[in-house]
Amino acid sequence: MENNFQTLPPNKRFKHLHQEKPSINLPAKKRPISLNLDSDTIPAATYCLPAKKRICALNPDLFPNKPFSPFDLNLEYDPRSDQIEKSVQENEQKQKEEEVDEDGIVCAICQSTDADALDPIVLCDGCDLMVHVTCYGTPLIDGVPDGDWFCCQCQVKDKNKNDDVLPCCLCPVKEGALKPTNDGRWAHIVCALFVPEVFFEDPDGREGIDCSKVLEKRWGKKCYVCTKRDGCVVECSEQKCCLRFHVTCGLNEGLCIEYKEGRNKGAIVAGFCKTHTDLWMKQQATGKYKIVARNEE
Repeated sequence: MENNFQTLPPNKRFKHLHQEKPSINLPAKKRPISLNLDSDTIPAATYCLPAKKRICALNPDLFPNKPFSPFDLNLEYDPRSDQIEKSVQENEQKQKEEEVDEDGIVCAICQSTDADALDPIVLCDGCDLMVHVTCYGTPLIDGVPDGDWFCCQCQVKDKNKNDDVLPCCLCPVKEGALKPTNDGRWAHIVCALFVPEVFFEDPDGREGIDCSKVLEKRWGKKCYVCTKRDGCVVECSEQKCCLRFHVTCGLNEGLCIEYKEGRNKGAIVAGFCKTHTDLWMKQQATGKYKIVARNEE
């Protein structure tokens, strides 16, 4: 090759020496890269990260009055932190509810907290039962005692030296404001008010509860709320509804039970199951729904 080069004329040797090397189209991965190590001319590298892995760093100078709390991006996520935060929020909500009702004084009969000088809420010194004077009747309507006051149940327990809970003959609930019936049993005042066939021999004093006229169909029927058959039940006032429930069970569930004085037939009691209670509330608010009430015979 060198011998042939030497035999060439001068002009061809000159062209051959200065001839440019042919460009070779190599793949991008195999092309040589020349790096300029001058730090002043190195451009800033940019990286396109996925959106989920991008970190938005705010300039602290934009918020001079709000210092940033330190955090470590290398810490692993702990799912228990969400549960702790949720429990803290629940505790704060409970504290707010307790602050709204600081004293917790509620009448066990009408479930109202309203009271005044003419109708105060009295506390039993034996079992902490709280009742309005007018709701409980005798002996409170004759005057609130200056000293200790004990409800009828506590008086009987103290007399008989027996701490057993006195059951209500109209429902399975064993707590609340009970008074003796005229046949030697016990019944809640609220049960006696809302069971249609039960009445007081002394309505003002709410004494002498008479259950002798309660319809046979009410006894031993299953309550759809507590699923028990103790006591007697009232039917949903919707004509086509067959659900039954105890008075105390219905009140504890927030069911609508209303008591009105009738013109000729005495008291009229209307009660609804949960579904028809919601419809009744909407009907009262908008007048859009209509409920056909059954006639109690």
